[in-house]
Amino acid sequence: MTKLEDKVNEILGINEPVKESTTSIVKQDFKPAVPRKDDDKKEDVDNDYKYSRENYYNLIERGQEAIEGILNIAREGEHPRAYEVAGQLIGQVAGTVDKLQDLQKKLKDLKEVPKTANQNIKNALFVGSTAELQKMLKKDEDNTDKVKDITPKKD
Repeated sequence: MTKLEDKVNEILGINEPVKESTTSIVKQDFKPAVPRKDDDKKEDVDNDYKYSRENYYNLIERGQEAIEGILNIAREGEHPRAYEVAGQLIGQVAGTVDKLQDLQKKLKDLKEVPKTANQNIKNALFVGSTAELQKMLKKDEDNTDKVKDITPKKD
């Protein structure tokens, strides 16, 4: 290896040089570019929600800084194109805010799915033998005979 490759490996945190081989894959320690905080007690959905939410907040903050900068440039230059760019940037930041709100709605919908599941069973499938089905039906018939019939009888 050359000094340049050694220096790049040192900067990137690669301890061993990667051997070129077509038959095997070398496994390296991978560190994500953005440090993530994994919470073992929370579900993946919650972790993904928090990560997405933080990213949206960062995008919104960066967008606001960019809007301030482009508006300063537009005021100083008084060029119509600069104001057009500022308007587009404002629209993009507004879109990001809408995406943040959609993210909250989606999380709420995901958490409500088990609670709002349909309680009525329309089509039931019995898996078993005919003997088991007959026993089950016989058992139901015996239970319905014990229930008092309260329907009025016609004379």
